[in-house]
Amino acid sequence: MATVSNTELTFSMKGIREDLSDVIYNISPVETPFMTSIGRAKADNTFHEWQTQSLAAADTTNAQLEGDDITSFQAANFTTRLGNYTQISRKTVIVSGTADAVKKAGRKSELALQVAIRGKELKRDIESILCGTNQARTAGNSTTARTLASTLSWIKTNTDLGASGADPSASDGTGTRTDGTTRVFVESSLKTVLKSIWTNSGDEPEMLMVGGTVKQEASTFAGNTTRMQDTTNKKLVASIDYYTGDFSSVRIVPNRFVRSRDAQVINTDLWAVAWLRPIKLEDLAKTGDASKKQLIGEYTLESRNEAGSGIIADLQ
Repeated sequence: MATVSNTELTFSMKGIREDLSDVIYNISPVETPFMTSIGRAKADNTFHEWQTQSLAAADTTNAQLEGDDITSFQAANFTTRLGNYTQISRKTVIVSGTADAVKKAGRKSELALQVAIRGKELKRDIESILCGTNQARTAGNSTTARTLASTLSWIKTNTDLGASGADPSASDGTGTRTDGTTRVFVESSLKTVLKSIWTNSGDEPEMLMVGGTVKQEASTFAGNTTRMQDTTNKKLVASIDYYTGDFSSVRIVPNRFVRSRDAQVINTDLWAVAWLRPIKLEDLAKTGDASKKQLIGEYTLESRNEAGSGIIADLQ
């Protein structure tokens, strides 16, 4: 077979209209399970403070004489004052007047599209900062930005670490973790941390926040369960979404923005994002033929009592 001579073909044609879909495909994830699940609070200063308190240990020698007179009293149970610095995060947009005016595929306004994209990116940034960075609080100065202490800087009481790993020196957000030798996530480590939380806290955690690899490792836990197979629909259920132990039941939540080496056992009631300035879209001064905007917010992480959460660290 051969093409007849002088047949007009598309390879040499001029004026063919482009075939550009009017849909923009964006599959980047925007789920922020930690920030979505925890509380929301208001900050009134760049150093946001709160108080914690715990009961004295049970006294098994508490036996008193009949008719005894009281001559001494227990010491007052004072609160502990904790705090975290606010951190400023922003995203900027600049679009020329021409770029916004020309006819485009998939959107009418280039400025609106870029603002929407930056808003999603800022949300991802904040999730990563809150629970995915090994970051201590810093006061900052005129040349150094303030930073908040992330979850990894607070959790100290209920931990299971790899060899040479170490917790922060204090549970006040002033230190960072020392990463140790990585190892496979095993069920006994989760049991250890859940038991420790039960021992040291009156609340139960609800969420086990993990990366993708650790989520798959958690799904291999044997526990006391039997794997389920739906023979009618030829479906094998190989995933574990909840883990019920002796002391609590946690939902296993994959989070793309936590470190892959950490499995964080979170009591969502004991964490909150405190906003000094909620995220706001602001117009910047117009200095030429372009529109300039910024999305900006100032916030910190409130760790209401780290002993209600835990971490299995140094995983692979």
